[in-house]
Amino acid sequence: MRFAAGLLGVAILAGTPLASSAATDLASRQSEAERQQAALRNRIESLQKTIDQREAARKEAADALQASESAISSINRRLRELADSHRAAETDLAALEKQIVSQSAVLTQRRGELAGQLQAQYTSGLSPWSELLSGGDPQELGRNLGYLEYVSRARSQAVIEVRQDIERLSALQKRADSRRDDLQRLTRDTEREKEALVKQQQTRATLLVQLEGQITAQRAEASRLGRDDQRLSQLIDDLSVAITRQAEEEARRRAAAEAARRAEAARKAEAARQAELARRAEAARQAEAARQAQRQAAQAQRQQQQQEQQQQQERQAREEAARQQAQAARPSGPVAMADPDAAGLRPVPGSQGSLIETREPTPAVQVKPVEQAPAASRAQAAAQEEARPLVGEGAGLRRGLTPPVRGQVQGRFGLGRPEGGVWRGIVLRANEGTPVKSVAPGTVVYAQWLRGFGNLVIVDHGQQYLTVYAYNQSVLKQVGDRVATGDTIATVGATGGQVESGLYFEIRHRGAPVDPAQWLAL
Repeated sequence: MRFAAGLLGVAILAGTPLASSAATDLASRQSEAERQQAALRNRIESLQKTIDQREAARKEAADALQASESAISSINRRLRELADSHRAAETDLAALEKQIVSQSAVLTQRRGELAGQLQAQYTSGLSPWSELLSGGDPQELGRNLGYLEYVSRARSQAVIEVRQDIERLSALQKRADSRRDDLQRLTRDTEREKEALVKQQQTRATLLVQLEGQITAQRAEASRLGRDDQRLSQLIDDLSVAITRQAEEEARRRAAAEAARRAEAARKAEAARQAELARRAEAARQAEAARQAQRQAAQAQRQQQQQEQQQQQERQAREEAARQQAQAARPSGPVAMADPDAAGLRPVPGSQGSLIETREPTPAVQVKPVEQAPAASRAQAAAQEEARPLVGEGAGLRRGLTPPVRGQVQGRFGLGRPEGGVWRGIVLRANEGTPVKSVAPGTVVYAQWLRGFGNLVIVDHGQQYLTVYAYNQSVLKQVGDRVATGDTIATVGATGGQVESGLYFEIRHRGAPVDPAQWLAL
């Protein structure tokens, strides 16, 4: 527990901004990690031959035990078959012996009957030739010859039956001899199989003694794997708690930053509104000043026009007086007058035909409105500032993921492992140095060596989904790094005490392992 907590502390410190800014600490940790990795590789290389030899010896002994036990089973089956055959042969032999006794009795009886017939014929003196040569009564001779023919046929049939009985008895004796030979052969085979059984039992006993230590070691290995699994589960649980806590703290920080941003935006909006009000007031003041200037200019123009009109009237009066004086001094006659329009004069209404100088009126001052400041645009731009992604805020995982590496799948989730325990993930066999890809976007929350799993990388994908990549040769990412789908995060290796190169892959949801085969497109 303390080991996992220490690793968790390192992982969390490595992911904080303070640790990211401490270049010296990162360099020292990297150097220490490289030193530990080199030492681990040296130890693994030194132990690999021993491990290979132990695995080979265990496999050889297991194969030999399997062969011995299979041989014992075959021998026992053969002995059972021999015993059945022996019993059948004994039964057949007993039946044959009974048949031989019976057939011998029949043969003896047949022989006795035939001997009786021959003796009776000999005693009676009957003979076909003697009857033919006797010269007796022909009818008597015919009867005697008929009787002799009957006796001859009966004797011939008896001889045939005796011969058949002899042949049957001979066949029975041959069959009995054959079954006796079978019994002897079965007895020899049984003895030989019993000797082989004894040897196989001795071999099995030797193998059992040899495997006893290996079984003990295997149980210890299973216990170690169980502890490794508990260590990994504890680490993942601690990481999940830390991720949740960090996500909550980051959410609070973001909420505070959002509140501050909104307050700042409101302050800026209020300042912009006040500035707009001031601008409008200034524009109104400037417009009023312009209108006042226009009124003053119009009034000054009217005063000037009045002065000019008065001066014109005075000038006209002087001219009229001069004209009258000139008329008085010169002969009477019409006097030509200059064209008033050509002189730039026009009649003034209400002035009895008086003329004034025509001038263009002074244009009014045009006040250009001040351009409004884009306060809303600035607030919108501030609101659109991109936020840094949070640990634990990903979209989780989806089914049909591309495997982290392509290779032969060893072990199935939930099934028993040869060395003990059950599979909580899968092993993808691949060559050493093959790139290991992230199966989905996420954040690296663990990138360090862990007992039993070697160089380990854990990626958080959000929604309480984690992926675990173990046995790596090299780890190419650090805690806090963001990764995308297909990014190379490590290379395939055989660390953590493994013999063959490959990638151990797990998927965890809420800390519990789930079947990777249901998520990967294998």
